Amino acid sequence: MELPVFAALVLIVAGVWSLVVWPQFLRRVMNDPRARDSAGKATKFLTVHVVLVSISMVLGLATAVIGILGLLG
Repeated sequence: MELPVFAALVLIVAGVWSLVVWPQFLRRVMNDPRARDSAGKATKFLTVHVVLVSISMVLGLATAVIGILGLLG
């Protein structure tokens, strides 16, 4: 895969950013009182945010990998 070096670096930085920022966000969400009901069971608030973070991290990883392949190609 051929990418300009600048584009590859932007993809790598964006991917790493996602992999660093989203786990911190999930930690805050998990500590939020809205994350669990009175019985300690996960709420829709927590479920939606776990799905959001999971998808974002998969996309972040894919973005970083594409950037790395662009540098190597």
